Formats: sequence, structure tokens, C-alpha cells
Amino acid sequence: MAKIKEAITTANTHNVLASGTRITGDVSAEEDFRIDGAIEGTVSCKGKIIVGNSGEITGNMTCANIEIWGHMTGNISCTEIVVLRASSLMEGDIKTRAIEIEPGARFEGSCSMYKE
Repeated sequence: MAKIKEAITTANTHNVLASGTRITGDVSAEEDFRIDGAIEGTVSCKGKIIVGNSGEITGNMTCANIEIWGHMTGNISCTEIVVLRASSLMEGDIKTRAIEIEPGARFEGSCSMYKE
């Protein structure tokens, strides 16, 4: 079986929270946001969020797209697609238009879909 490598955001503008960095409080981003550190609070992003392998989120997220490789505890409201990678642990409820869950991903919560 082929291994899937973690994608790195290639947009012109994006934000990065490095591994070892911790934020307590609400975060808002206009562009894509890669999280390899830890956030405790609400995250709002108009672009795509990538939670890297070392990323830890405790709080709710609102975004256009999200790809989780790390650990998320909280609810997600996503207007497009949620992707839970094999290494992810998602604890909370998801509301989205589409969801992709890889074998090995752990998801504890409920999922509801936006109507077309």
C-alpha cells in the first residue's frame, strides 16, 4: 500500500504556527493556516486549515476546508470539505458539505451535512 505524504500549503500567502508554540485565545485568519503547535481557543479561517502531526487544537473551528493530521478536541463548522488523515484524532461534532476519513483515523462525535 502506498504511503500518503503530508501536504505542505503552497498558496501565495499563509500563516504558520510552528511546533512548540502555544496560543491561548481566539485566532482569526484571512488566508490558509498551518498549525503544528497548540491552540486553546476558537479558530476562524476563511481559507484552508492544516493541523499537522504535532498540531493540537482545543476549541471550535470555523473554516472553508480543513485537513487534520494531529489532534482536535472541539466542534468544526466547515463550508467545503473536512479530511481526517490516518494519524488524526478528532473528538467533537462536525458540520460540513463533504467529509473524507482515512482508515486509521479516529473520530469520536457526530457529523451532519449542509444541504445543497
